[in-house]
Amino acid sequence: MKREVRLSSPESLSKPIGYSHVAEISSGKLVYIAGQVALDRDGRLVGENDFERQLRQVFGNLDHALKQAGCSFGDVVKLNYFCSDTVDAGSISVVRAVRDEYVNKQQPPVSTFVYVPRLVRPEWLIEVEAVAIAPA
Repeated sequence: MKREVRLSSPESLSKPIGYSHVAEISSGKLVYIAGQVALDRDGRLVGENDFERQLRQVFGNLDHALKQAGCSFGDVVKLNYFCSDTVDAGSISVVRAVRDEYVNKQQPPVSTFVYVPRLVRPEWLIEVEAVAIAPA
């Protein structure tokens, strides 16, 4: 069975920059990827106090998890970002640049980005979770 996904943004809503407003799923296997942080395979922090290095590790971890589930970033329909409020709000451009190395920029996933007082460990600057739809 093939995967059927439609990502769109109704004209009646504001034009999104780098994400879609709606993901419609009519068939496929639903895959949830837990929030990923900047830990390497041995559990060591990558990029202490370096937001971009942490973000790159996070997206690398997501890529590995997606592959394990038989998916790729082309199958991602939703990304949720949780960013420590210690990170400058201007860093959103870094998030977009790194994310764009992975996602389909013509039909980007639905996304939510929130700032939180802190993550579970204070040295973590960002955590990202994903939802993907793979062929059933």
